[in-house]
Amino acid sequence: MKLTSFKFEVPKELIALYPTKDRDGAKLMVMDRKTGKIEHKKFKNVLDYFDEGDTFVVNDTKVFPARMWGNKEKTGAKIEVFLLRELNRESLLWDVVVDPARKIRIGNKLYFGKDDELVAEVIDNTTSRGRTLRFLFDGSYEEFKRTITEMGETPLPHYIKRDLEASDADRYQTIYAQHEGAVAAPTAGIHFSREIMKRAELKGINFAPVTLHVGLGTFRPVEVEDLTKHKMDSEQVVIGQKACDIINASKDAKKHVCCVGTTTMRAIESSASTDHHIKPYNGWTNKFIFPPYDFGVADRMITNFHMPESTLLMMVAAFGGYDHVWNAYKVAMKEKYRFFSYGDAMLII
Repeated sequence: MKLTSFKFEVPKELIALYPTKDRDGAKLMVMDRKTGKIEHKKFKNVLDYFDEGDTFVVNDTKVFPARMWGNKEKTGAKIEVFLLRELNRESLLWDVVVDPARKIRIGNKLYFGKDDELVAEVIDNTTSRGRTLRFLFDGSYEEFKRTITEMGETPLPHYIKRDLEASDADRYQTIYAQHEGAVAAPTAGIHFSREIMKRAELKGINFAPVTLHVGLGTFRPVEVEDLTKHKMDSEQVVIGQKACDIINASKDAKKHVCCVGTTTMRAIESSASTDHHIKPYNGWTNKFIFPPYDFGVADRMITNFHMPESTLLMMVAAFGGYDHVWNAYKVAMKEKYRFFSYGDAMLII
């Protein structure tokens, strides 16, 4: 598979800038991965395809307000700072992406807040856009965390060109989010409403939460034609014993295991054993899944409609079959499905 195999144009009017009014109100395309047959439903119908003993594997990472706006010392230039991850709690060191990167050098200071109440110093260049910042804060860690949370914004993707709204803080988050650490939402899970969760519980369907803290690496453009040469950035994964027991029990009972989202699929494939069971895991994964790939654990998947040439689309094509998925995307555009993070959903069975 080559990069150009995943090139296509998404009509501008199909890019979702807002979520649906209700979480479960999105359209749902159901695609059979064996035959390629397609059905058109609403997400609220998703449980029609599942029975007692089946398992949804969900990513319970929580998005934190990772986007901050600062001003460069002396020039006052406005700088966007995207907090990626905490490197050292005691020293308040953070791995960040800055934009415009060309204006920021080692030793520069950045000021945040109306009265410049928070200052950070650039101490390292990690990549062409990435930097390491040391925050200079006189107070407890809890006070510091509260300060950056208050100053930060919900990190909506850049293609959503509109002002942030109060509702985004809630809607760009799953209802089962637990563990803070993601800079982007695991968006397939956004469609799950409390009503669907309750109906699933009454039907005897299990939920197995795993954690993969979504970083910008998931969305980093693939810049090589030969996909085997692409390197994924590492993302943190935590899979507990309880989730393993639930998933493995479904496997042993020959029930369906459905990954809710590409991040969830990456997490469990990073922990799968040769006998197609999963084991507890606490570490990092840079697993890159593209066709052809033999999936060992899940036999179903819920996902959104992804960007051209993205690693997310490549994984979906590996799971659903390249030809079937390519056709499904053509149908999605013809039927006016909404694309990307706030867009509609697809269930691959």
